[in-house]
Amino acid sequence: MAEVGSYIGDSAAEGWTQCPGSRQRLSLRGDGVTRLERPVSLPLLEVPSEMAPQKLTKRTGSIELLEAIGVVKKDNGTGSFSLLPGAPQSFDYVLVAQKNEDGDHESFKKQRDFINALKDKKLKITKIVDEDRVFYGITAPNETFETYTYLLKVSDACNWSCEEQGKVPQSTRIRIVEFIVDHTFIESSHCGAEYLSDLIKKNVFEAQFCLHEKQEQKELKNSWARWTACFNGQPITDVRTYFGEKVALYFLWLGWYTFLLIPAALVGVIVFLYGLAFFKTSPLIKEVCQSNIVMCPLCDEKCKVWQLSDTCIYAKLSILFDNEGTVAFAMFMAVWATVFLEFWKRHRASYVSEWKVFDWCEEEEELILQIVNDADCESKKYRHSYLRSTLVMILVTLMLLLIIGLAHALVVFRVIASVLFAKPTNWAFLRENSSTVAFLMGAVLHYLTITIMTRVNRTVAMKLCELEKVRSHAAVERSFTVKMFVFQFFTLFSSLIYTAFFLGRINGHPGGYVRIAGIWRLEECHPSGCLTDLFIQMAVILILKQTINNVVEIAGPWFTRWRKRLRSRKLRQKVRQCSKRDCMESTPGAELCDNCKVKDLLRNFDLENVDHFSLFNEFLEMVLQFSFTTIFVAAFPLAPLLALLNNIIEIRLDAIKMVSLERRLIPRKTNDIGIWTDVLETIGVLAVIANGLVIGISSDFIPRLVYRYRYGPCANSDASDIDCMSGYINNSLSTANISDKNIKRDFLPAQVILSNGNNVTYCSYRDYRSNEDQSLTNQFWVIQAVRFAFVVLFEHVVVMFKFIAGWFVPGSPLEVRNNRLQDKLNRLKEELRAERKRHKEKSQDK
Repeated sequence: MAEVGSYIGDSAAEGWTQCPGSRQRLSLRGDGVTRLERPVSLPLLEVPSEMAPQKLTKRTGSIELLEAIGVVKKDNGTGSFSLLPGAPQSFDYVLVAQKNEDGDHESFKKQRDFINALKDKKLKITKIVDEDRVFYGITAPNETFETYTYLLKVSDACNWSCEEQGKVPQSTRIRIVEFIVDHTFIESSHCGAEYLSDLIKKNVFEAQFCLHEKQEQKELKNSWARWTACFNGQPITDVRTYFGEKVALYFLWLGWYTFLLIPAALVGVIVFLYGLAFFKTSPLIKEVCQSNIVMCPLCDEKCKVWQLSDTCIYAKLSILFDNEGTVAFAMFMAVWATVFLEFWKRHRASYVSEWKVFDWCEEEEELILQIVNDADCESKKYRHSYLRSTLVMILVTLMLLLIIGLAHALVVFRVIASVLFAKPTNWAFLRENSSTVAFLMGAVLHYLTITIMTRVNRTVAMKLCELEKVRSHAAVERSFTVKMFVFQFFTLFSSLIYTAFFLGRINGHPGGYVRIAGIWRLEECHPSGCLTDLFIQMAVILILKQTINNVVEIAGPWFTRWRKRLRSRKLRQKVRQCSKRDCMESTPGAELCDNCKVKDLLRNFDLENVDHFSLFNEFLEMVLQFSFTTIFVAAFPLAPLLALLNNIIEIRLDAIKMVSLERRLIPRKTNDIGIWTDVLETIGVLAVIANGLVIGISSDFIPRLVYRYRYGPCANSDASDIDCMSGYINNSLSTANISDKNIKRDFLPAQVILSNGNNVTYCSYRDYRSNEDQSLTNQFWVIQAVRFAFVVLFEHVVVMFKFIAGWFVPGSPLEVRNNRLQDKLNRLKEELRAERKRHKEKSQDK
């Protein structure tokens, strides 16, 4: 094992250099090996006075905007942690194993070998034993962090962080030690190299985690992770210091998304109220409620002919979201999504520039950590296999076909359930509303399918990533994110796509119905229109998903903590109250007593476990909600309002969960939310297409428009006292002659009897067909042409507005560009001054 803190140099001459981030010298010897040498009298990793900031720089306008509107808490960029007193030394990382005194047991041997492997890397291991568990507290030596700091300085993309790395923060210590522990392995005669993840699967170790810092944790609880802080700004700087840039950017993104949902929710409510204003005065509602038209049966056998006026209530409800304002709202939401993303890019750029991670590269840091772990390591090569790529593509396609097949299975369920519910029963409501009840049950079943398939999708996505064999954790995360999102998107939206664009359009007509296996007739749209079905399904899924997810998110970790505390109650009773002065006063640099160490370890062990994908789960949940908020929003204008109410709770729920109910997440350093930005931009494009198709195909907006200007009473008349939509309902219906032999085959004699006992010879259905031979009329083709033209025009206009909005709002503020330019200039000047000084000293020595 190579000595920690040694590097392979490429200089054959002996000389000295110094890292600006620490008071240490690097000996460049003739043997090609560079070693760190530090004067004993100087404090470790102390920032030189010339590198220390002399004054606070002016913060960018983007940050000041977020502080002014209350998205983030006002601070000077240092956060409130800088005001806290120092804390006693803690472990950088902890491993937990079941107590095993059998020295010959294979599990004990592997546990011992792994701990020895960690000791070989100069890690300090503290063993703490309780009744049935063994805790291994891991602390890394200072040389490990000197190595890391130096490599940051000489790296291509990560060297900016060397300037602010005066004292290595605990979050960085945790990240480094976690990488070392995860990449330590032992040799096994049966399995080859076994890493910590393999040992945990074999129950050699029970858990791995880093510790919460009590003072910082308490400060976050008081200022952020509590329900009474729902309308307070988030302390993003403190979150970044404690959880790392990755978590901080998530909460910054979520806070900005939640704030921008306010105007979207207000406009959605206005569209809803616009429909409510014409709730009673709309001529279309009057025509439906006062109609004597008899409609054809909606299903086989048990469904009977019915009066159009029976759908009066549904017609009133449909006008609330299927009106002229829907078009404007869909265009607004498409532009809103672009404005949201472009301003988010500005906010992100401002904060990552302030945090000195603008050019940060996760893959390059991973190389640095590999050297810290093993100075003799070799880089993992980029690999590409057409065979593997083809195999992954085939498997992804098969998985998508399975998901789409489940959506078709839901369609079959609704068809069969509708027939069964229509059979004679004591529940008259169920029999009379069999189609609506079947559709509602289908929506609930769809939600259950989503819940189950989420677990399946996660497993399949991870296996596919393993099959790809990408070179770095960052690449694995990107690949997993794309696959998981695609699987979840199809799981959530396959049924919605069918409802929006196929339901009621492929079911046929009287005398020519389409049947499943030649038996069950395909379901039809809701009597009030196809958009009502989409509205119901979106409302059920969105409300259930958000409500149940929030309950599970808070109840799961709370129950886990309660259960673990119950198990360790006896040990807690044995742990006495500490009276040691250093522990009580939190003396900086002091070491906790054994009693306090046990208490701290138990307190953290009792919390819910976290892993590399814990934050991914939060992002996935919010991005899928963003999909619901933008895609098909034309059918559900209240979606932004529901998302806003959920997110106000979600921010504090996630904060409480991360701070109080879960073990501490490994602090990750990054400069972006990663591939999620591309996913959000893709959703924005899909939203334009989907909403254009919903308005043009699913809603009655185009048929009403065509009727008003071509077939209605105002088409050839200039009279102002005529209602231009008069007669629209009757015009949108076709009539079937039940005595026709083809139509007669589809209906039983009992189905064509009204509730008053009268037989009917004609019934109507929604379509544009000839009353004689059921062929499509010219009006149908005119409407289809206008639908197509509208979709093309809508998408081009909205895309143009999106491009204009994207151009008008640059992704990086000028202040950030100028500040980075000035920083680069100062760095070059500093390097030049240092070089001249060394040259001058060298000349004097001669």
